[in-house]
Amino acid sequence: MVLLDTHVWLWWLLGGGALQAFERKSLDELASNKRLAISWASVWETEILEAKGRIRLLPDFEGWMRCATNKSVCRIIPVDMELVIAQRQLPPAFHQDPADRLITATALLTGWPLATHDQRIRNSAAAEIWVAK
Repeated sequence: MVLLDTHVWLWWLLGGGALQAFERKSLDELASNKRLAISWASVWETEILEAKGRIRLLPDFEGWMRCATNKSVCRIIPVDMELVIAQRQLPPAFHQDPADRLITATALLTGWPLATHDQRIRNSAAAEIWVAK
Protein backbone atom coordinates (compact mmCIF):
# COMPACT_ATOMS: atom_id res chain seq x y z
CA MET A 1 0.00 0.00 0.00
CA VAL A 2 0.98 3.61 -0.57
CA LEU A 3 -0.51 6.46 1.44
CA LEU A 4 -1.17 9.64 -0.55
CA ASP A 5 -0.70 13.10 0.86
CA THR A 6 -3.68 15.32 0.04
CA HIS A 7 -1.95 17.30 -2.71
CA VAL A 8 -0.72 14.13 -4.46
CA TRP A 9 -4.22 12.64 -4.32
CA LEU A 10 -5.75 15.82 -5.75
CA TRP A 11 -3.06 16.27 -8.42
CA TRP A 12 -3.52 12.65 -9.47
CA LEU A 13 -7.31 12.87 -9.72
CA LEU A 14 -7.71 16.47 -10.91
CA GLY A 15 -4.62 16.71 -13.10
CA GLY A 16 -2.10 19.47 -12.90
CA GLY A 17 0.20 19.99 -9.98
CA ALA A 18 3.78 18.81 -9.93
CA LEU A 19 3.19 15.10 -10.62
CA GLN A 20 5.51 13.73 -13.25
CA ALA A 21 4.08 11.41 -15.93
CA PHE A 22 5.91 8.40 -14.46
CA GLU A 23 4.45 9.15 -11.01
CA ARG A 24 0.94 9.41 -12.44
CA LYS A 25 1.41 6.12 -14.30
CA SER A 26 2.66 4.42 -11.15
CA LEU A 27 -0.31 5.73 -9.14
CA ASP A 28 -2.69 4.46 -11.86
CA GLU A 29 -1.09 1.01 -11.59
CA LEU A 30 -1.30 1.03 -7.79
CA ALA A 31 -4.98 2.04 -7.97
CA SER A 32 -5.75 -0.74 -10.43
CA ASN A 33 -4.32 -3.17 -7.87
CA LYS A 34 -6.18 -1.50 -4.97
CA ARG A 35 -2.89 -0.43 -3.36
CA LEU A 36 -3.64 3.26 -2.64
CA ALA A 37 -4.90 4.80 0.58
CA ILE A 38 -5.62 8.24 1.97
CA SER A 39 -6.04 9.47 5.50
CA TRP A 40 -9.46 10.75 6.52
CA ALA A 41 -7.54 14.01 7.08
CA SER A 42 -7.22 14.34 3.29
CA VAL A 43 -11.01 14.29 2.96
CA TRP A 44 -11.23 17.00 5.63
CA GLU A 45 -8.45 19.06 4.03
CA THR A 46 -10.09 18.76 0.60
CA GLU A 47 -13.39 20.04 1.99
CA ILE A 48 -11.58 23.07 3.42
CA LEU A 49 -9.83 23.78 0.08
CA GLU A 50 -13.11 23.49 -1.83
CA ALA A 51 -15.04 25.64 0.64
CA LYS A 52 -12.39 28.38 0.34
CA GLY A 53 -12.64 28.23 -3.46
CA ARG A 54 -9.02 27.05 -3.89
CA ILE A 55 -10.14 23.99 -5.87
CA ARG A 56 -13.27 23.23 -7.89
CA LEU A 57 -14.82 19.78 -7.67
CA LEU A 58 -17.39 18.66 -10.23
CA PRO A 59 -20.26 18.09 -10.24
CA ASP A 60 -20.08 19.28 -6.61
CA PHE A 61 -18.14 18.43 -3.45
CA GLU A 62 -20.30 15.51 -2.38
CA GLY A 63 -20.53 13.93 -5.83
CA TRP A 64 -16.81 14.30 -6.50
CA MET A 65 -15.88 12.99 -3.06
CA ARG A 66 -18.07 9.92 -3.40
CA CYS A 67 -16.33 9.05 -6.69
CA ALA A 68 -12.83 9.93 -5.46
CA THR A 69 -13.16 7.77 -2.35
CA ASN A 70 -14.76 4.81 -4.07
CA LYS A 71 -13.10 1.53 -3.04
CA SER A 72 -11.90 1.10 -6.63
CA VAL A 73 -9.88 4.34 -6.27
CA CYS A 74 -8.46 4.23 -2.76
CA ARG A 75 -8.94 3.09 0.80
CA ILE A 76 -9.70 5.67 3.52
CA ILE A 77 -7.88 5.24 6.81
CA PRO A 78 -10.12 6.52 9.64
CA VAL A 79 -9.06 8.39 12.75
CA ASP A 80 -8.78 6.54 16.01
CA MET A 81 -6.95 6.87 19.29
CA GLU A 82 -3.89 5.04 17.97
CA LEU A 83 -3.50 7.63 15.23
CA VAL A 84 -3.66 10.49 17.70
CA ILE A 85 -1.04 8.74 19.85
CA ALA A 86 1.17 8.05 16.81
CA GLN A 87 1.57 11.80 16.28
CA ARG A 88 3.75 11.79 19.39
CA GLN A 89 6.35 9.83 17.40
CA LEU A 90 6.91 12.77 15.06
CA PRO A 91 10.20 14.62 15.56
CA PRO A 92 9.98 17.62 17.92
CA ALA A 93 10.79 19.98 15.03
CA PHE A 94 8.02 18.58 12.80
CA HIS A 95 5.78 21.43 11.65
CA GLN A 96 2.43 22.03 13.30
CA ASP A 97 0.03 21.78 10.33
CA PRO A 98 -2.68 19.46 11.74
CA ALA A 99 -3.45 17.69 8.45
CA ASP A 100 0.24 17.05 7.69
CA ARG A 101 0.76 15.73 11.23
CA LEU A 102 -2.21 13.36 10.95
CA ILE A 103 -1.27 12.16 7.47
CA THR A 104 2.36 11.55 8.44
CA ALA A 105 1.27 9.81 11.65
CA THR A 106 -0.97 7.59 9.52
CA ALA A 107 2.07 6.59 7.46
CA LEU A 108 3.96 5.80 10.68
CA LEU A 109 1.10 3.81 12.14
CA THR A 110 0.43 1.76 9.01
CA GLY A 111 4.07 1.38 8.00
CA TRP A 112 3.17 2.45 4.45
CA PRO A 113 5.32 4.82 2.41
CA LEU A 114 3.92 8.32 1.98
CA ALA A 115 3.59 9.87 -1.48
CA THR A 116 4.26 13.56 -0.89
CA HIS A 117 5.99 16.47 -2.56
CA ASP A 118 5.94 18.45 0.70
CA GLN A 119 9.61 19.25 1.38
CA ARG A 120 8.99 19.82 5.09
CA ILE A 121 7.67 16.28 5.45
CA ARG A 122 10.36 14.84 3.19
CA ASN A 123 13.15 16.65 5.05
CA SER A 124 11.83 15.56 8.44
CA ALA A 125 12.58 11.88 7.72
CA ALA A 126 9.57 11.14 9.95
CA ALA A 127 8.11 8.59 7.52
CA GLU A 128 9.23 6.48 4.61
CA ILE A 129 8.74 8.44 1.39
CA TRP A 130 7.29 6.68 -1.65
CA VAL A 131 9.37 6.73 -4.80
CA ALA A 132 7.55 6.01 -8.07
CA LYS A 133 8.88 3.12 -10.10
